[in-house]
Amino acid sequence: MFDALSNRLEAAWKKLRGQDKISQSNIQDALREVRRALLEADVNLQVVKDFISEVEAKAQGAEVLAGVRPDQQFIKIVHDELVQVMGTENVPLAEASEQPTIVLMAGLQGTGKTTATAKLALHLRKLDRSCLLVATDVYRPAAIDQLISLGKQIDVPVFELGSDADPVEIARQGVERGRAEGVNTVIIDTAGRLQIDQDMMAELARIKQTVQPHETLLVVDAMTGQEAANLTRTFHEQIGITGAILTKMDGDSRGGAALSVRQISGAPIKFVGVGEKVEALQPFYPDRMASRILGMGDVLTLVEKAQEEFDLADAEKMQEKILSAKFDFTDFLKQLRLLKNMGSLGGIIKMIPGMNKLSDDQLKQGETQLKRCEAMINSMTRQERHDPDLLASSPSRRRRIAAGSGYKESDVSKLVADFQKMRSLMQQMGQGGLPGMPGMFGGGMGNAFAGAGNRPAPGWRGYSGGAGTAKKKKSKDKKKKGFGNL
Repeated sequence: MFDALSNRLEAAWKKLRGQDKISQSNIQDALREVRRALLEADVNLQVVKDFISEVEAKAQGAEVLAGVRPDQQFIKIVHDELVQVMGTENVPLAEASEQPTIVLMAGLQGTGKTTATAKLALHLRKLDRSCLLVATDVYRPAAIDQLISLGKQIDVPVFELGSDADPVEIARQGVERGRAEGVNTVIIDTAGRLQIDQDMMAELARIKQTVQPHETLLVVDAMTGQEAANLTRTFHEQIGITGAILTKMDGDSRGGAALSVRQISGAPIKFVGVGEKVEALQPFYPDRMASRILGMGDVLTLVEKAQEEFDLADAEKMQEKILSAKFDFTDFLKQLRLLKNMGSLGGIIKMIPGMNKLSDDQLKQGETQLKRCEAMINSMTRQERHDPDLLASSPSRRRRIAAGSGYKESDVSKLVADFQKMRSLMQQMGQGGLPGMPGMFGGGMGNAFAGAGNRPAPGWRGYSGGAGTAKKKKSKDKKKKGFGNL
């Protein structure tokens, strides 16, 4: 997501490096690169024109602070304008004063609307809001069965009357059921179409008029580019929507939809789908998205994802084990699986500031190395996992593990040796020492991290959204995280 856009924007910063100030002459090349980057990312043409005009005006009128390079000042201006274009701040989902809150889901077929409905229900469950899903898509084969299956997966009930009932009546009775059962939020999954047509709009309008939803969310495929913004505007004009959910943001989308939807349609993006799993739905924060676009990571989202998966008491126990060199293969496997629950390795790594330089090949190599480690650890006995020294002194055990996991004995030996080095390193760190960090697991992830960690993000200088800051913030903090030291 945004990789191509980030790379092209970096070319713009280079146009200003070495300059002592921002001027009318030296900014034109940088603006040309920004314009080209946005157009290639499939951002709406009018949005690009307005964006460039605003950035140019602010850049020429900006005073470059002492100790700050012009390219860094320009990055800050672009960042602030990106935030402005995408909506300034997160717009949370409504919660009615009297239950239930009614959410109407709309969209074209193939956008992932039914899956997004389940993802939204799971997100609300994590906020301790009970949900009821209502299946009104009686046209698409197996649409009701899909929603029922997803409901079972996330442990949320589904109301349905079969494929022969009237969608408007299903919606009405679903809301009544939710009200009778004291459900906090009723989410209505409506039928999609291959294209916008009057029958679809008329049915959607009748459902909306009948149930009077507090939220009408349009699910839009981010891979449709700037057309996503035009689609949102059409729905907004004919039906009246309160927000959008952008799906498939983890795919090959070039990011244009995220930059165009709010500006063209006037409707805020409330959530983004970043994967196929039902957990892969994130609230949309314009400032965080702008930081990702500029290759500066997204520490706050990373911390929030970690807080969902990691128990504080367990983390403290794990820290004690690590610093006392009692960390074993069982602990490592547990941490690895928790990491997997947070999402794809690539998605997690690129939230870390400075890690945007990692190539897809490096990330794939890292994922491959972790899979190799997991396979070898799974072939160990419980005793061997708890006591890595047993493997260090027993070639026969290493040969058995190699045969069981499908790898070479040398691979197992390397895993054990690297693991022992890591334990020794962590123990020294706990005692106040900080020796050089060796490449972990055969130079895969360790070397990939080390290579990227030495190269900061473009224009990086004292970004105030770092890990130390993030941990002090609550996950629901909606304040903008700025460039405090720029």
